[in-house]
Amino acid sequence: MSAAPGRSQASSHRSPQGEGTPVSRAPAVTLVIGSGSVKCAAAIGVVKALTEAGIGIERVVGCSGGALFAAGVAMGFDAQRMTEVTLSTWTRQLTSKRNNRGLLQLIAPRLFGFKAEGFGLRDDAPMLAAFRAVFGDQRIEDTPIPLHITATDFKNGELVDITRGDLVQAIRASVSLPLVFKPVKMGDRLLVDGYLADPLPVSVAMKNGGRVIVAVGFESPFQDNVRSAGRFASQLSAILANNLLKARLAFQSAVHHSEMILILPQFKQRVGLFDTTKVPAIIEEGEEAALQQMPYLHALLSAERERAESVAA
Repeated sequence: MSAAPGRSQASSHRSPQGEGTPVSRAPAVTLVIGSGSVKCAAAIGVVKALTEAGIGIERVVGCSGGALFAAGVAMGFDAQRMTEVTLSTWTRQLTSKRNNRGLLQLIAPRLFGFKAEGFGLRDDAPMLAAFRAVFGDQRIEDTPIPLHITATDFKNGELVDITRGDLVQAIRASVSLPLVFKPVKMGDRLLVDGYLADPLPVSVAMKNGGRVIVAVGFESPFQDNVRSAGRFASQLSAILANNLLKARLAFQSAVHHSEMILILPQFKQRVGLFDTTKVPAIIEEGEEAALQQMPYLHALLSAERERAESVAA
């Protein structure tokens, strides 16, 4: 996932030929990648389109499944590397190991001592191992491009913006799907999946000075045949997530002070949670969706550059 150079890109430079003449620099955006499981691989195509258009990334925000891809952008992974990461990590192996104690707590909470901080029906060891194999002991504050990973405070539902600490633990917190994986303890907070607070956290980009924001979001698929408790829960989750996404976007559009390009890739085929065989098509859809918005994005970047130059004059 080829991205802009490191944090120094956002700094201001002066021409040696004139004290007050700014040096021309490549345009850059803040990228927000929302929740969407394997569909978040569309962000690979979006970044590819931005790179080929000469547009860099000065900050990246990731939520839930998008946290994995945001981390790849922040680390400077190119498209081939990020595709490999997707195929090797986003597999059924993530949820393959049952958490027997969690199941017992569900069936007999009084007998086995139900505790929210330890409850999850799946063991997170395979997930942690997969993420650790990619990112090692990388810390968020040391990524080449500023990175924000969002999660939800289990106690009050607030959005939590994680900008420091172990990268793998932050991603793990952001993908703590309720009931499936146990929450993650960070400091005095108990964190669950970021999509519960905001499936497309554009507000984080705005609070951190993003002037031109590219937001890549995904609607959750509805179930065609609800014939099990699992599908019933998935349908309820999709209803809640999609309505929350629409409500948050409407609010941001009403009060925003930044320019936002919204990219909502439309997939020709239904994409399941672990449909990694469709990753090439998902990436292509992301690139095509970004290219459709490119003329408008160039216009916004030009207007922003003129605004910055007028302020500096």
